[in-house]
Amino acid sequence: MPTHKRQPSIELLELMGVVKENGSEQTSLPPVHTPLSYDYVLVAKTIENQERAVFKKQTEFIEELKKKKMRVTKIVDDDRVFYGIQAPKEIFEKYRYLLKVSDACNWSSGQSIVPLSTRIRIVHFILNHTPIRSGECLHQLMKTKVFEAKFCLHEKKKQKELKENWARWTACIQGQPITAVRNYFGEKVALYYLWLGWYTYLLIPPAIIGVIVFLYGLAYFNSSPLIKEVCEADTIMCPLCDKRCQVWLLSDTCTYAKVSQLFDNNGTVLFAMFMAVWATLFLEFWKRHRASYVCEWKVSDWCEEEEELILEILNNATCEPKKYKHSYLRTTLVLICVTAMILVIIGLTHALVVFRVIAAVLLAEGSWEFLSTHSNSGAMMLGAVLHYLIITVMTRINRIVAMKLCEIEETRSFTTTEKSFTVKMFTFQFFTYFSSLFYVAFFLGRINGHPGGYVRIAGQWRLEECHPSGCLTDLFIQMAIIMVLKQTISNVFEFTGPWFCRWFKRRRTRKLQRTCAHCYLKSELQDSHGAELCDNCKLRDWVSNYRLNDVDSFSLFDEFLEIVIQFSFTTIFVAAFPLAPLLALINNVIEIRLDAIKMVTLERRLVPKKTNDIGVWIDVLEAIGVLAVIANGLVIGVSSNFVPRLVYRYYFGPCANSTATDIDCMTGYINNTLSIARMDDQIIRNEFSPYQMTTPDGLNVSSCSYKDYRSNEDYSLTPQFWLILAVRFAFVILFEHVVVICKFIAAWFVPSAPIQVKNDRLFDKLNRLKEELRSFVA
Repeated sequence: MPTHKRQPSIELLELMGVVKENGSEQTSLPPVHTPLSYDYVLVAKTIENQERAVFKKQTEFIEELKKKKMRVTKIVDDDRVFYGIQAPKEIFEKYRYLLKVSDACNWSSGQSIVPLSTRIRIVHFILNHTPIRSGECLHQLMKTKVFEAKFCLHEKKKQKELKENWARWTACIQGQPITAVRNYFGEKVALYYLWLGWYTYLLIPPAIIGVIVFLYGLAYFNSSPLIKEVCEADTIMCPLCDKRCQVWLLSDTCTYAKVSQLFDNNGTVLFAMFMAVWATLFLEFWKRHRASYVCEWKVSDWCEEEEELILEILNNATCEPKKYKHSYLRTTLVLICVTAMILVIIGLTHALVVFRVIAAVLLAEGSWEFLSTHSNSGAMMLGAVLHYLIITVMTRINRIVAMKLCEIEETRSFTTTEKSFTVKMFTFQFFTYFSSLFYVAFFLGRINGHPGGYVRIAGQWRLEECHPSGCLTDLFIQMAIIMVLKQTISNVFEFTGPWFCRWFKRRRTRKLQRTCAHCYLKSELQDSHGAELCDNCKLRDWVSNYRLNDVDSFSLFDEFLEIVIQFSFTTIFVAAFPLAPLLALINNVIEIRLDAIKMVTLERRLVPKKTNDIGVWIDVLEAIGVLAVIANGLVIGVSSNFVPRLVYRYYFGPCANSTATDIDCMTGYINNTLSIARMDDQIIRNEFSPYQMTTPDGLNVSSCSYKDYRSNEDYSLTPQFWLILAVRFAFVILFEHVVVICKFIAAWFVPSAPIQVKNDRLFDKLNRLKEELRSFVA
């Protein structure tokens, strides 16, 4: 028999350390019938009164399962009753036959074996589509407390192997046994970890380059003429708020100017372009690796619709297919509701703006001198923390709303529901996370007006202003706080929550008996056909699984959503936060093992799901990649000072006429960006009180400066402002076109499937057709 030859793409991933496959795992699958393992377990509370409706429904459901030739084992444990459910071998024989005749070119000899993961999936479908006389299925019976829990069992041997090779903290720097994960949890979970591992590995280059960009800015701390101009300036700046705020010295914000230099430098432009192309390469190479694995697993041509039809027939031979439906009325209603929800989320962003404005005023008027001096930065940090709290609350609300909208749509199948829910939930979460960031990036400091003409909220509170060094630091502070809080706190709760729940359940229930010697030997023997564990050992296994934390169909969705939101942070505003890829890399190294430990040891076994891709998430990632190009172009062209510095260097600076040789070309830039408000103007006297125009040293001043390109006489915008605005738009258009072209070239250059995968599938289909023809002739 020829040895199995793996795809070169898989060999490459193993060489890179992304995966760590055992060659035997490619073909080793559990036997068709595993008598020591039950396919599913139902748990209900013990009911003494047999006349109660709950008991009758419970009994009726079990009888319906027995009518379908399900083997049901009942074991009572104090106040709970456990039902072990095992499907007959005939169901799986029918599944294999229907799988073959549904699409002959999708059949392979390896599919003549039905592993336990497939058995669980089939039984799970039958259980959830078995109604009682009242029309209630298992889902409704769970809601009415007829049954307390439902779960499939962990396999101790495989569980132990996964713990040793994958689900432990000491394996953080090792590759993942993706095929072993697939054999145990199914293709859907395996593709999630393959995608997460590939994403984590590809974060290494942008993390390194991001640190270099950060160090590049750090290297100019002491030599940058812009920082020197701020730190050595004697410029008097206009008050930042009404009444209590006084004029201040530009040099007081020397530290802020240095921090701005770390993230608003020439290196961020190239880094943003690199990240846009990187996002495309990441997705294109991911498609290649996915194609290699699904080809290896023989699910390249798998069709969710056909799988659903097969399971429907297995459950009920006389079933009718669920017809496709579309209602323009329901679609319109859902669209209106989604729009309304987005407007509510944007409204919360407006509330955050109001909070920051009021907080800045209160901090400026406070007695603490440090906070009074740095009131704007303090308000920004408080706003970021409040934003995180809003995110935490809105995540729950968004989930409820998204589920209700899916119910209104009346989707045809669970997969359709999952796709619809994913799009809605991600849209809501995206606006929840990024609405405030978009305000800081593109509106902060640009709509606040000028002395004598400030824009006010409710005619009372002035909008926030940017520092003379730019607004990019405010965006950096906002992103850093949200990313650090989100990743740190969510990981802590994600691990400690399930661990504490398991510990609490153990405390509440009695200690389990040890496995008896006879049953231990049975479980150790591979060929123990016809063997049966004793009731005590069965109960011990079922109770130990019952104590684990519950999982549902959307458990994996939560993990995907968390990482895709992180991918958005890493790409969309990376120009303002070059260290984002580094933070994401550190988080993902921990996240992979955290999720693995949680799935293998702290949670009940996920129902294995069959698939050949990551679903609608690939479309979401591609949309984020396009949005990242637009956002980073706008951040560099509109938010940063890259374009104003460029215009100053070549049009207004000392090097504009190519005459200055002994002076830095950026000398005088900060002063050039400032306009002057004079107290001899009646409008300014009405705006600022004499107290506000007094320095902390007690010196009265007759004028102050503010960041804007305005005339000192009538406060109209200067020609330089319009020139800079024109160059900004030209840069954004040029940047986006260049990067989009680079993205298209990269996508074209990297085929979505390796040539060997295409050839293998071609020859595989040909051989299967020849085999079908031979069997037909014979």
